[in-house]
Amino acid sequence: MTLAPTAFSLPDHLSAKADPALVADDERHFAAMAASLETTIDDLTARLDEERRRSGGHGQAAMDRDLEVHRLTARLRTLRRFTLDLCLGRFVREDDPEPVYVGRLGLTDADGTRLLVDWRSPAAEPFFAATHARPMGLVSRRRYRWTLGRISDYWDEVFTADGLEGNVALDDQSAFIASLGASRSPRMRDVLSTIQSDQDAIIRASSRGALVVDGGPGTGKTVVALHRAAYLLYEDPRLGSGRGGVLFVGPHQPYLDYVADVLPSLGEDGVRTCTLRDLVPGGRDLVAEESPAVAALKADARMVAAIEPAVALYEEPPTEGVDVETDAGDLWVGRAEWAEAFGAVEPGTPHNEGRDQVVEALVEILVDKYDDEEALSPAVVRRAVLRSRALHDVLGRAWPLLDPADLVGDLWEVPAYLRRCAPWLDEDEVRLLRRRGPQCWTVADLPLLDAAHRRLGDPEASRRRRRQAAEEAAAKEEMDRVVDHLIANDDSEMMLMSMLRGADLQGALAAPGGAPTADPDALAGPFAHVVVDEAQELTDAEWQMLIARCPSRSLTIVGDRAQARHGFTETWEDRLARAGIHRVSIASLTVNYRTPEEVMAEAAPVIRAALPDANVPTSVRSTGIPVRRLPRADRDAVVARWQEQHPEGVACVIGDRTFVATDRVRSLAPELTKGLEFDLVVLVEPDAFGDGIEGAVDRYVAMTRATQELVILSGASGSGEGVA
Repeated sequence: MTLAPTAFSLPDHLSAKADPALVADDERHFAAMAASLETTIDDLTARLDEERRRSGGHGQAAMDRDLEVHRLTARLRTLRRFTLDLCLGRFVREDDPEPVYVGRLGLTDADGTRLLVDWRSPAAEPFFAATHARPMGLVSRRRYRWTLGRISDYWDEVFTADGLEGNVALDDQSAFIASLGASRSPRMRDVLSTIQSDQDAIIRASSRGALVVDGGPGTGKTVVALHRAAYLLYEDPRLGSGRGGVLFVGPHQPYLDYVADVLPSLGEDGVRTCTLRDLVPGGRDLVAEESPAVAALKADARMVAAIEPAVALYEEPPTEGVDVETDAGDLWVGRAEWAEAFGAVEPGTPHNEGRDQVVEALVEILVDKYDDEEALSPAVVRRAVLRSRALHDVLGRAWPLLDPADLVGDLWEVPAYLRRCAPWLDEDEVRLLRRRGPQCWTVADLPLLDAAHRRLGDPEASRRRRRQAAEEAAAKEEMDRVVDHLIANDDSEMMLMSMLRGADLQGALAAPGGAPTADPDALAGPFAHVVVDEAQELTDAEWQMLIARCPSRSLTIVGDRAQARHGFTETWEDRLARAGIHRVSIASLTVNYRTPEEVMAEAAPVIRAALPDANVPTSVRSTGIPVRRLPRADRDAVVARWQEQHPEGVACVIGDRTFVATDRVRSLAPELTKGLEFDLVVLVEPDAFGDGIEGAVDRYVAMTRATQELVILSGASGSGEGVA
């Protein structure tokens, strides 16, 4: 690994900051870091190679080996991705003159001296949480800006008069405010070193119960959500991957693409990320529900509950009896035996796996019922039950293997079935939900399809198990024939071949492993903690999808009531209680770090006209660039002029499907911009977004994506200054 001889590469106008009196201590520390990094990477590479060469073994040993390979690979990936820029900054405490350096990961030298403390550790908390009102024992704090692996700027803050006597370079701008003015990129920028105290307090809050992070545009909700996921995995032993891990749910795919680099940059690749659509096979292809009335009915959590009685209809014991033939005589399976076997299925067993339990229960019942028949061993009875076509014909009608899509489709296509499973619906509602013909699923169907998948399980699982059991039985029969032949032809004095009858030896002769099983659904859970962003949009039915994956109700819920496209008139507590989440705490973010004052002055009246009590945050900065209103015909000129004047950064044209996106200029519908940010936003015909709450929210969200400049285009002649 080759590192620069100096960590600092300050531009000419910051040459005063390169004074050795200011940076010499840092240079010595970074030299020690460089040596330690080289040694650490070499050591981890050797250990990883050794683990990969080592036999995986079986069972727990194989799992432990795979986990160690994963851990070593993840740490190496982070160390190779960063070099000295693992370091975020440093602070000096009143009770210790030695600086404490904070990093993305912890790092020690060969003697065990701590070179970096992990940003998630309690020792690092003052670096993020200290303020002038609450200095937490700090004298000074320094934050670095890294560019291409070298420091291109740094900022010092002092908290006491003693701090002024140290080697510090004071600025008019804080590191955080300076970072806000930087150009955006297609991926969320690394903001770890500039986490603010209000954000840090939420990141480090307990994982017990549900924590709502409520805040308006630009308050850093997404930053908090992502960093909290990484922090909790590091700090809370109850959430490790062996205990369920963490699931992060975003609002849409462009959002996930935008934040894709954040967790890896924090040294954390153990968080599962997805959208609600990803939780159901084929969910990404679903279209929006055209009828608001139908969407509202399907959003009711009671519709999810209707899946249980829909499945129960296919789990009613048969009333007809059947004879099971054996060489020793027929075995009668009557109504009583069926009822007992159906009742033996363990609670919570997926329907498609429960049928195997019914068969096993029948075997036990028949063995007990005919226990006076010597010829009817459990093996004989099991073989007869498995081979009985008559029994499986009856069982197949009473407990059929079901497909999730077929089950939900029947609810919409068979009115009597829907009335039975959802008796609260009136005739008009049943008629409204009815759909004839092919299954054309919509986003509103997601919760029901998900509930059906979870309740039914894999329809192929039972077939795979039966096929595997048949193959193993056939292999055993073949082995028995071979053993019989060897013993019959054994003419040795000690009859050694008779030892092949021993159970231990027969087990050793059996083929190891068995048939491979299907990998479980990686998003099925249960998870130890779930983080959900833009949670104000979730319906009651959609909340059931998340609760089913997080039975502990350990949740981080991030959202803004004023950005709910379909309205949000309740409190968070009332809203979540209706979804079944009762242990709730609220943390509010009220400072807008992203959107400049000029833009918020235009955006605030838009949302308050529809929601007078909207929690509009206060901006902390101004760009001096007024919001411009221009004719729609100026669209291309606005974009071209911005690209000329700004060789870096990202813009977005919102609300114009005719605009073709380029490398630096996106084109999005307003509902797909939540969670994103752009240097320039060109908003096209915002009045066409619609009336009422939905239109107002779409306009408000789109406007507040701008970090530098907002231009609003309309068909009529614009007011204000022109493109030039």
